[in-house]
Amino acid sequence: MSKEDLSKLRIDKMAEQHAGRRKRRRAVFILFAALSASAALLLHSRGVFTPVVGVEIVSVSKVYPSQAFTLLNASGYVEAQRKAAVASKATGRLVQLSVEEGSRVKKGEVLARLESGDMAASLEQARANLNLARSDVDKAKADVKNASVSFERARSLLAQQFISKSDYDSAEARYDIAKAGETGAQAGVKAAEAAVRSAEVALEYTMIRAPFDAVVLTKNADIGDLVTPLGASANAKAAVVTIADMGSLQVEVDVSESNIHQVRQGQPCEIMLDALPDSRFRGAVHMIVPTADRTKASVMVKVRFLDKDVRVLPEMSAKVAFLQRPVGAGEDTPRIAVSVSAIRKTGGRNSVFLVTNGMAFESAVKTGQKLGDMIEVLDSLKPGDKVVDKPSDKLKSGMRVKVPDK
Repeated sequence: MSKEDLSKLRIDKMAEQHAGRRKRRRAVFILFAALSASAALLLHSRGVFTPVVGVEIVSVSKVYPSQAFTLLNASGYVEAQRKAAVASKATGRLVQLSVEEGSRVKKGEVLARLESGDMAASLEQARANLNLARSDVDKAKADVKNASVSFERARSLLAQQFISKSDYDSAEARYDIAKAGETGAQAGVKAAEAAVRSAEVALEYTMIRAPFDAVVLTKNADIGDLVTPLGASANAKAAVVTIADMGSLQVEVDVSESNIHQVRQGQPCEIMLDALPDSRFRGAVHMIVPTADRTKASVMVKVRFLDKDVRVLPEMSAKVAFLQRPVGAGEDTPRIAVSVSAIRKTGGRNSVFLVTNGMAFESAVKTGQKLGDMIEVLDSLKPGDKVVDKPSDKLKSGMRVKVPDK
């Protein structure tokens, strides 16, 4: 083989390098195209390339059937109609306190006690004086008996003219004096008995008792505090505890004068407490206070609880719904509902547009009872969900939506 033929057998390295570069460019282009297609598909699935539609949003919420026949609503507070700041008529230092906040007490139960050594001593003295007065009565009765016998003897002797008239008169006088002494002794017993009762009352004043069955709301004094009826001293306490009869709890609300004609005695109500948002309580109008508050142009209405609940406490904030009729069976449980205007009806099928991450997705729903301007939703939705209100025919599932700024 000649040298010319051998030179033709050499590998062209430059051509091989160019071919490798073309292959790499082709691979990079294919990878970029694949990534671009994936990104475009992802963005399209997220609605990036779809138009943004302005919509109004409403929330799915829990509603009670009673809202459909509610005449008006008012707010106020739970108040105990029997409430007392329990104090003492006596002045003294508190030596015993048997209750604390939340304690349930019975009528007549001792809540606290003041120092009472001087009162107890006065009572013992009064009782001793009573015993002395009673012994004086016994002595007086004996004197009367003795004087009576002497007087009768003198009368008999005078009749026989064995004694003079003056001796008879002396015997009669002694008898009258003895009777007067007995009357005085009996009056002394009554005075001593009155003194005993006075001392007992004074001693009782040191015992602070519950005036009725109640629950202790606040404790206003501690052992060692000086308690006085008027609280005149800077460091003295007037009321020891404050109690309330939990059976007398009512809700006091202010109803505007323009709406008071919708309220009547005994009207059924529904009571809602901010502290117990998941509970509703049956109530009835107990009293329309016969005077108006000119500063608020309102009339106070008192609503009583028909069912007692230990969770209800004085001073809780409350709302009262005045109803057209009593709540019927099955109407005391909440329903999941949405605004009627959020329902789209197409071909006998009800649906809503559920808003999630700025996009609206159509979801079929089954509806139930109409509750005013709301309608019960039996499936698909839960409280707190956001749906499109008054969806237009142009709105399609998967479109991006935006709530206009108000």
